[in-house]
Amino acid sequence: MILRTPSASPRAARSQARGSTSARGIRRLRYAATLLAALGLATAGLATASTAAADGPGVGTPWVASLGDSYISGEAGRWAGNSNNSSASVDALGGSAYYDNATRTAEQINRCHRSWAASVYISNGTQGVDLACSGAQTSTFTSSDGYFKPGLDFYDNGAGKQGQAKMLQTFASTHNVKMVVVSIGGNDFNFASIIQSCVTDFLLSPSWWPDYCYDDSSVKANFTSTNIAAVKAKITTALLNVRQAMRNAGYADSAWTLVVQDYPSPIPSGAGFRYSQSGYTRQNTGGCGFWNKDADWANATALPTINNTVKGAVTASGIAGVKILELQSAFNGRRLCENTVGLLEEKGLSSWTQAGAVDKTEWIAQIRTVSTVTGPYYVQESLHPNYWGELAERSCVRQAWNGGAVRGGTCSIAGTGLLNGEPRMTLN
Repeated sequence: MILRTPSASPRAARSQARGSTSARGIRRLRYAATLLAALGLATAGLATASTAAADGPGVGTPWVASLGDSYISGEAGRWAGNSNNSSASVDALGGSAYYDNATRTAEQINRCHRSWAASVYISNGTQGVDLACSGAQTSTFTSSDGYFKPGLDFYDNGAGKQGQAKMLQTFASTHNVKMVVVSIGGNDFNFASIIQSCVTDFLLSPSWWPDYCYDDSSVKANFTSTNIAAVKAKITTALLNVRQAMRNAGYADSAWTLVVQDYPSPIPSGAGFRYSQSGYTRQNTGGCGFWNKDADWANATALPTINNTVKGAVTASGIAGVKILELQSAFNGRRLCENTVGLLEEKGLSSWTQAGAVDKTEWIAQIRTVSTVTGPYYVQESLHPNYWGELAERSCVRQAWNGGAVRGGTCSIAGTGLLNGEPRMTLN
């Protein structure tokens, strides 16, 4: 048996129908209002997303970029001091020291040697990007042993190999680059071949009849007035390329600052060596095979000529607001074979981590010839700021950043010991 409800009257039925329709309408209106509100929020969200600028010129965390050669890339930054005993005693960064890809498993460009001790990583509210490359000149080239060396130009082979100016342009378009630090020109003066000539002359001539490198025709050719002018023009063009890269990336000239650093003295003058120039100790033990007279020439003539050429190029470029970071005397007292410091074993140390190591040992890597290269060392690390030297430069770059009010000055040692893990330096 099926139970039925009593039939309603037609008026009651119409009234019930109107009530039901009214309820559904209210529910629909409420749903529509909710949907519109949600859509409104979504639309507002889309509007916010579309108007919020991605990181780029003037937007986002400030970045410091480094461009140039081995004196800013971080070359030799693996080693904290020098030792002729186990390499482990001076190995501050280990085998991955130069691995700069995203996973720190390889170099982005083989033999650029962008170490993690490089001066660009100043923190202090900034991020750093190292675009420099050991061996780089003002223009891009491939070395005789097949290594790609990006210069400060817009080279682009379409297959991933680019000049440093092009790299900077690409990077700066999506990052807020506020300071660009450049070290360039030394390799255009054939720095490596000059060092090779000096060490070769030291090793192949006796102390009673020394063959000096400063008067070798191949060395003198680098310092003729004609070549100096040519190198100055190349550096000028390189600096203008940096400015153009930033303009291409969307920056006004006033939105960022160019800092150009000169080169430090890596060895003392002749009277400052701790090893006699007689015999072969100076190279075989110290890794600093220079005759006194060549060392005097290097400090009094060659280095000032290179640094004055760099500064002359800054002036010739006409770029407004460039700051000069003077490094020429930054390592005085801690230079290779200087009589104020020594090898770890000469100072009674067994590790770079021991107290006082930063003050007692050298901040410049030994010159290594083919016969003295052992273990994990590279010849190209020779005569470059090591871990301590890199961190010393970093302190001065941070002081140049100056919280965003970028300034130049002369970098020098300010005291002994470490401050926040770095040598104590001052920028005056």
